[in-house]
Amino acid sequence: METKALSSSLGVEISGIDDLLDDVVIARCVEALKWRGVLLLRGADLDDETQITLSRKFGDVVTFGGREIFKVSLDPSVNPAAEYLKGTFNWHIDGTTDPVPIKATMLSARQVAMVGGGTEFASTYAAYENLPDKEKERIDNLTVVHSLEASQRALNPNPTDEQIAQWRSVPSQEVPLVWRRRDGRCSLVIGTTADHIVGLSADESRALLDELRDWSTQERFVYTHEWQVGDLVMWDNTGMLHRALPYDASSRRTMHRTTIFGDEAFK
Repeated sequence: METKALSSSLGVEISGIDDLLDDVVIARCVEALKWRGVLLLRGADLDDETQITLSRKFGDVVTFGGREIFKVSLDPSVNPAAEYLKGTFNWHIDGTTDPVPIKATMLSARQVAMVGGGTEFASTYAAYENLPDKEKERIDNLTVVHSLEASQRALNPNPTDEQIAQWRSVPSQEVPLVWRRRDGRCSLVIGTTADHIVGLSADESRALLDELRDWSTQERFVYTHEWQVGDLVMWDNTGMLHRALPYDASSRRTMHRTTIFGDEAFK
């Protein structure tokens, strides 16, 4: 098993594996995921059954409509939620409205876009660690409200009453802006679902959230993955912001996604 850093702050490419399901290999992948945030296996070419089996090595797998494989596509004939997936073009963390967010996500590339369609990752661990001490003091005790409505308004600033009611049917959640992890590290709970910071005016709140997003997504904290068919990428959803780069819906870009239940609550 050989490893190569994908960037200075995050990510590792793994190669030279004879048996991806071997327990020793899995243990090393778990450690790499914890400290590097993003794992890449070029040309893994996993079928759905093997991807599910591999995912279960990392934890319980979330089901969508009774299925463990979720097809990521902007083609409504492939994914009825295609319109909703346009929200993934903005920086986000999955599960910010859940008490226990998703732990990790695995994507397998089945078809790729000729233009665009890459995936970017930004480490909020590294972003927090590199903040000046005065900035850490400023934000350490703040809380932030996350909501589905905030992410959807970024796509549709003039929704209908019906759309607003649908968005608000998913309860919002107040969480620490700085998530102090049980392993002693800290990450930032930000992204497009971040609606406002408790106790600040709307303008102050938006300015600070935008400032933290821009800080966290500067080049030194980011890895951009350009997909090839067969690639397998897994990331720590709790510490990595991520987003898809825009692509034409007619490109037939299709990813098969498995999602791992979380095991650490926001606190």
